[in-house]
Amino acid sequence: MSSHITRRDMLKLLAFLPVLGVEWPRVLEAQTAPQFEQELPNVLVLVFDALSAKDISIYGYDRATTPNLARFAEKSTVYHAHYAGGNHTSPGVASILTGTYPWSHRAFHLHGTVADSYEQKNLFSLFAAAGYHTMAYSHNLLVTSLFHQFHGGIDVFKRTRDLCLLDDQFSDLVFSNDFNAAFWSEWLLLREGKTPPASLFGGLLDRMRRFIHKGQLEREYGDLFPRGIPHLHSLFFILEHAIDWIAEQLRHAPRPFLGYFHMLPPHEPYSPRREFIGRFDDGWESVAKAPHFFSEGYTDESLNQQRREYNEHIAYADAEFGRLYDSMVQNGVLDNTYVVVTSDHGEIFERGIRGHVTPVLYEPVVRVPLLISKPGHHRREDVYTPTSAVDLLPTLLRAVAQPAPDWCEGQVLPTFDGGGEGERSVFVVEAKSNPKHAPLTKGTVVLVKGQYKLIRYLGYGSYDNKCELYDLASDPEELVDIHSSQGSLASALGEELEARLNEVNE
Repeated sequence: MSSHITRRDMLKLLAFLPVLGVEWPRVLEAQTAPQFEQELPNVLVLVFDALSAKDISIYGYDRATTPNLARFAEKSTVYHAHYAGGNHTSPGVASILTGTYPWSHRAFHLHGTVADSYEQKNLFSLFAAAGYHTMAYSHNLLVTSLFHQFHGGIDVFKRTRDLCLLDDQFSDLVFSNDFNAAFWSEWLLLREGKTPPASLFGGLLDRMRRFIHKGQLEREYGDLFPRGIPHLHSLFFILEHAIDWIAEQLRHAPRPFLGYFHMLPPHEPYSPRREFIGRFDDGWESVAKAPHFFSEGYTDESLNQQRREYNEHIAYADAEFGRLYDSMVQNGVLDNTYVVVTSDHGEIFERGIRGHVTPVLYEPVVRVPLLISKPGHHRREDVYTPTSAVDLLPTLLRAVAQPAPDWCEGQVLPTFDGGGEGERSVFVVEAKSNPKHAPLTKGTVVLVKGQYKLIRYLGYGSYDNKCELYDLASDPEELVDIHSSQGSLASALGEELEARLNEVNE
């Protein structure tokens, strides 16, 4: 048996010293490790679910939804044309964590998980191998499903229920070694209304139990959250608790650390604290747009109202981010930490469509914020070239002097040493109805190159193989489809996208 103790093992041992009554300063004085080991930068990734760049003040939105993010931006690099990997949580998060597009990691279903080959190909495993203390938490059980796949590289895996007021999920407690199958089965049998006769009684009991518990919480927190307590499925929580826990981890976690923390707000339901309700009753309305082929029938009046509520929820999430930011400043966390703020996908309120689980991949759904604060950097930088969620993994590895793996499909972001500023193509993939292990024949694929954006629809009956092309520089609202009028450009981009699809489908 080898007696060699790695630096990662040493970090884990140091984390337990306070339990043994040994003080940190005394231990650190006795260490003989080289000084540069202690100076490796920390990495913090903060994801706010369903946060569209189109509804953020620093990207030109008319409403002041994000004053605290604006403060953070003044000492950060702000990426203005940053695209999610997909249009809902599973593909969006998997692209951030693996550095690959959905056509590679295959987590493109609503409850999707990555292909088995990617369980060790992820941000946590790579940073753990580099000696980092790794931490993860999410309100969103779909993200937690991915954490379960990647758990081998996560040192502190905070369970979703640990920071919730109420969690009625129980199947993972019974089948603790098979969270993903248990979670999906419970959702189908008890939560989706697809209950077979054998479990009808269990479904009724479950709904009654949830009704009683929800009533108790509303009596306790109703004054603070008049529209209801933030929740997803049967999980009820308030964002403040997660922010407090994250701040505590950042103060006391062993160095260097990698933290990935995924907050549900501003994802629906839009339930901000009382002081944010009515903040944007200003009469402002978005640009009117004709219904799309995939319109869901919502009126402009309804969509404008829901967007106001969404903007209020963004302001609530921004205020809590501001609280965390102030804590990091006061405790010196920013002095040696790369801080990333981004989202997994956006939200749309136009063309008769609301939300994000749609085949339509217009800018509000797929263009998301990306801001990165670097240690010792005290001025704002703005990047306008297209970038992708798949770029985060190679960029963060470059930041800590680690090489990017050869399976990564992203590239180092501009403003980082060696980061490209030249024109490149980035992609977004929607394939929630496509079989996981089959070639991509049903879905929507986007190619963004320079100022142009090509959208191609696959396998949608009468809308099969339809394409749309937009010049985002002159038409940021995507009102004028130039696919027919710009034949040579449309052909060149179409051929590039076709070649890439053929390559991944092989």
